[in-house]
Amino acid sequence: MNFRFRPRGNTARLPAILLPWIFVLLTGSLRAEVLTGIDVLEADRFRSLRGRRVGLITNATGVNREGRRSLDILAAAPGVELVAAFSPEHGLTARSEENDIPSGRDGRTGIPVFSLYGKTRRPTPEMLRGIDTLVFDIQDVGARFYTYITTLGYAMEAAARAKVRFVVLDRPNPISGLPVEGPLLDPEARSFIAYFSMPVRHGMTVGEMARMFNEEQQLGADLEVIAMEGWNRGDWHDSTGLGWVNPSPNIRNLSQATLYPGVGLLEFSNVSVGRGTDSPFEMLGAPWIEASKLQATKLQTTELAAYLNRRSIPGVRFLPVRFTPSGSVFAGEACQGVRILITDRNALRPVAMGIEIASALHALYPGRFRLDDIARSLGNRSTLERIRNGDDPRQIARDWQEENAAFLRMRNKYLLY
Repeated sequence: MNFRFRPRGNTARLPAILLPWIFVLLTGSLRAEVLTGIDVLEADRFRSLRGRRVGLITNATGVNREGRRSLDILAAAPGVELVAAFSPEHGLTARSEENDIPSGRDGRTGIPVFSLYGKTRRPTPEMLRGIDTLVFDIQDVGARFYTYITTLGYAMEAAARAKVRFVVLDRPNPISGLPVEGPLLDPEARSFIAYFSMPVRHGMTVGEMARMFNEEQQLGADLEVIAMEGWNRGDWHDSTGLGWVNPSPNIRNLSQATLYPGVGLLEFSNVSVGRGTDSPFEMLGAPWIEASKLQATKLQTTELAAYLNRRSIPGVRFLPVRFTPSGSVFAGEACQGVRILITDRNALRPVAMGIEIASALHALYPGRFRLDDIARSLGNRSTLERIRNGDDPRQIARDWQEENAAFLRMRNKYLLY
């Protein structure tokens, strides 16, 4: 297993302390533009893949800085034979909402595209026939229950069994790589939305997770990570200079990705998280959420918004909202709830916010909010029971710190940036 970081230009003879200031003189900024793994691979003239028969696991997020698909880049790369592509949940376009996506062919290159979200969610020996290297180039969003990282793990397992080399083209964690929060996954709770026992917000890139999965799960994959250039752990997506590509149909901007680790906890319960609206994961509601009984003015409000604002949750405010989703949970039904306004994304801890919301719904609407339904995404029985018992959400979040500290110590072995 190895990773490559290739300095750009002839900088080897220069003292390291001078490099940032040379960059300032040339560009007028201390901010370097981030090069993702595919950009670094291109600049290196595809040296890691020359002479290889390649299968590419990708979707619409697999693009270089100019927005050109990795699929097209590798199809035209000298010395590289692109044999097939593999697509995760939401398909090659990252737009499908189907639960069973068929395999097919890419219209532009004509190569076969094997679906990993259809009859199988793992590459089969038949799919891997004629391939000696699997390449992974997909943008993650930074939450444990986002399925692309499970596809990464499953593909690494298949590659190890088939003695196929595995190369990850690394990409940023869009919600930054510094904060880590949430309960660890219970070992028995592993599933397609929970591949590895880590906090809900893990603060890692896909390349770093690949290294961690390979060692901690003892996968035995012949792994190489093509590291990014110019990305720092504290960078959010909008500081990278990279264009935004929707990683899935309902993560359409950075605000939604930022809120997703918290609001996404509620996805399997009887609450709309805004799917079927213009603002998924930026609001939530249900027909059974009521208008405030304490309302003394003509302003529309809900007791949920008032309750959550009284909690003074860092980094957010809650605005009352009414909406009717066109799809998903409560399609066509009028819902009341809250719109979440981010006031300070660095102060916000979205998983702790999600526990606050779940606790509020359980306290305000006992018997109507189906608390048990969040067990699948939460993945931690102790935290669920503490919500049920009415424990203070702030204390619940504080009590994650010891487990999170242990995870951070383990995680540190696999960090590249």
